[in-house]
Amino acid sequence: MHLNFKESNIFFTKQGKGSALVLLHGFLENSSMWDFFLPKLEKNNTVITIDLLGHGQSESVGYIHTMELMAEQVKTVLEQEQIESAFLIGHSLGGYVALAFAERYPENCNGIVLLNSTPKEDSPERKINRDRTVALVKKHKEAFLSMAITNLFAEENREKFVTAIQEMKQTAMEMPVQGIIAALEGMKIRKDRTLLLKKFSKPKIIIAGTKDPIMPFDEVKNLAIYCKCNFYALDGGHMSTIENRIEMLNFMYFIE
Repeated sequence: MHLNFKESNIFFTKQGKGSALVLLHGFLENSSMWDFFLPKLEKNNTVITIDLLGHGQSESVGYIHTMELMAEQVKTVLEQEQIESAFLIGHSLGGYVALAFAERYPENCNGIVLLNSTPKEDSPERKINRDRTVALVKKHKEAFLSMAITNLFAEENREKFVTAIQEMKQTAMEMPVQGIIAALEGMKIRKDRTLLLKKFSKPKIIIAGTKDPIMPFDEVKNLAIYCKCNFYALDGGHMSTIENRIEMLNFMYFIE
């Protein structure tokens, strides 16, 4: 389905019946990353998937897609579908958006799962790397995507999931440069929401890959303890929806 958001076209899907569950993809992904999970999830839930700004079939709305802007996008979709509140599962970038949504619309958020994500802001070094990445994307988009997507997987899994990696690269290549840059700029300036997560009184869960090359496992585990989140460890990298697909399916099926 399509919806106008700030004079741009955005895409989302809705299926199933029951309590609302919103699935938010990560950077360089789109809502199709959840397709494997939908047939089972829609048995007990109204499942909403959304192409975040500049990803998939959703257009960009400016040079920077902040987490707050994308949270507003999510809220607009829920209002369109007359859904008052939902449980949010966010992968990586989607987790940042879920936290921004919980901050801006706490009464509309029933709970949060941060999947391969963190409430922390970018470190100074990471912000510098974001700027370098923007420059690389402008000159060598294909080279950046090839490197970045391969590096999301645990090193030991890169050969095992070579087909999935290639499919992800093909999907990402369809993204306009502006969409990639707008997300990078938005992630670079995102707020630290550690205290927000700590004070969040509704269900909160963090799932981390023990060999995640993007989100250091020990750091994420300590954050989960500090924020009093339920914590689950999976033996894999940053792409738990692929590297640990069955475990993720069983986990999401039991979210109320």
